[in-house]
Amino acid sequence: MTALLFVLFFAFMLLGVPIALAIGASTLLALNAQGVPLMVVTQQMFQGINSFALVAVPMFILAGDLMAQGKVSEKLVDFADSLFGFLKGGLSLVSVGAGMFFAAISGSGAATTAAVGSSLVPELKRKGYDPASAASLIAASGTIGVVIPPSVPMIIYAVVAQQSVSKLFLNGIVPGILMGIGLAAIAITQAYRRNYPRGTALSLTTIWRTFKSASWGLMTPVIILGGIFSGIFTPSEAAVVAVNYALLVSLFVYRDLSLGDVYRILIRSAITTAVIMLVIATSAVLSWTLSSWQVPGAIAQAVLSLSTNPYVIMLLIVAVILLTGVFIETASALIILTPVLLPLVLQLGIDPIHFGIIIVMGLAIGMITPPVAINLYVASSVTQLPLERITRAILPYMLGLIGVLLLVVYVPIMLGWSG
Repeated sequence: MTALLFVLFFAFMLLGVPIALAIGASTLLALNAQGVPLMVVTQQMFQGINSFALVAVPMFILAGDLMAQGKVSEKLVDFADSLFGFLKGGLSLVSVGAGMFFAAISGSGAATTAAVGSSLVPELKRKGYDPASAASLIAASGTIGVVIPPSVPMIIYAVVAQQSVSKLFLNGIVPGILMGIGLAAIAITQAYRRNYPRGTALSLTTIWRTFKSASWGLMTPVIILGGIFSGIFTPSEAAVVAVNYALLVSLFVYRDLSLGDVYRILIRSAITTAVIMLVIATSAVLSWTLSSWQVPGAIAQAVLSLSTNPYVIMLLIVAVILLTGVFIETASALIILTPVLLPLVLQLGIDPIHFGIIIVMGLAIGMITPPVAINLYVASSVTQLPLERITRAILPYMLGLIGVLLLVVYVPIMLGWSG
């Protein structure tokens, strides 16, 4: 029956069926062939989304959309430019720095890519930067959006693995910063090789001015993470606080959004949330089916039979995560892979929080690996460049991110990891 399920799933995928429907239909047909009462499907779908922690998902999506559509992203880019623009190829570093700043607000890779790209692309073109390389760097920087908290994928992993959202957020900060450092190092190397120009001259006055202008946006992660880690509110409550703060800043401080804009953003965020929740619901049925058929245990035993070396096994697990991210979008991959791989990593003595960071980072890299490369599609839309050109230019940044992922896997102590 397991073979039938996967054959049906990949058949639906090849036919171009949306991922949520492909997962749901293949699982439904496999269960029906086994004679399982189909009432189980609706029960498990509801059970999959019946979690208080998931309340944070639509709220963080809405907060990120509000910030991205307003002047917050523009102010963050200006502040990053005042810090890094004086360096050779400084706008490349601005792309990374602004991506990290916005990552601490949005919790979404696509939102980070869109916000930074729309603000920076005109200036990058004017200064003579290679368009494809600039677009690929912006897309790669967008992957940090799901690693530096708040992070929607981390919330989904926490629900599936029954782990603490707060601990995942806390342990995602250093890996996210390391991803930014890795991308910045590659960007600087390319800037010297291509002789990119220097940007804004270094000025303490400019830094202070742009910092004050961007302070409303910079306060967002302080409020969210400070409130969570101090115990003032839960991650779900923090998401609601983030929405209210985003509305306050956009409507009354910067005054860059009208009520009509807010209405359109609400509609778009609701559609995005509906898609994610349908994916979570159908993936929950698949996870329950695989668990009831004892597939995770069988896979764990099969992998352990290949090698007893935990380093080799973790390398195989990373390869599976990266390969899955190439073909399946992040939320679906998380819900499918977590029940399968978590029992295996627990047998290796890997803490589930540490594994949560690993799987989120690995699937984040999938956001820049075609065909399911949402960040590349967003970057292509923002820059009006063909996807093929951006895909060719993304390779060095992808390899850099994989290197950081392996560092997180094998040297967790260096990352300040706390379980």
